[in-house]
Amino acid sequence: MSHLLSQVEQLVKTKFMDQEGSHDWHHIDRVRKNALLLQRTSGGDPLIIELAALLHDYSDHKYNGGDFEKGSQEVYELLIQLHAPEPLAHKIAQIVSIVSYKGAGVNDDCTILEGSIVRDADRLDAIGAIGIARAFAFGGSRNRALYDPSHPPTLHESKEAYAQDKSHTINHFYEKLLLLKDRMETPAAKQIAAQRHAYMEAFLVQFMQEWNP
Repeated sequence: MSHLLSQVEQLVKTKFMDQEGSHDWHHIDRVRKNALLLQRTSGGDPLIIELAALLHDYSDHKYNGGDFEKGSQEVYELLIQLHAPEPLAHKIAQIVSIVSYKGAGVNDDCTILEGSIVRDADRLDAIGAIGIARAFAFGGSRNRALYDPSHPPTLHESKEAYAQDKSHTINHFYEKLLLLKDRMETPAAKQIAAQRHAYMEAFLVQFMQEWNP
């Protein structure tokens, strides 16, 4: 299985190395490291966790036209092409399908332990100092305003509404990033998220003070 892991790593690294900074190879590598860190205290199969972390953004809805299901389909097909056992390919694809946040009013799908770990790991990279940097990098890549006080945040009730929203970056904090702390499932992720959440809250206070001197 180490050969499969190295194949997947190289394919993903090649695919994402030139991606814009919010969802590039370095993001994927950080998610992998976060996931393996969480695995040390929460358990789970490290191979499943590492493969799912490497492939969690393989066909992200933000880059494939808004299709939330396409990623898991492509991951399954890729793993089968690489001669992974069918049950393993199915399990990884299942995890990939539940990682993405789909809106404030949309409950997270139930998953296995390995899925919770990978989802927590991805969400940890969306908050704190790196989360702030990633939010503005993504907003910049889509020509979105930093902030527009005339457009308040929306707590989306469906994944379609969330995917179609094109609001300014500060709204993203209230529509997603500040909600992630309470969606963490593993004990270690909850502890890390609390500190990163506080950092974002302090940033927003400072941002508003500078916006309205």
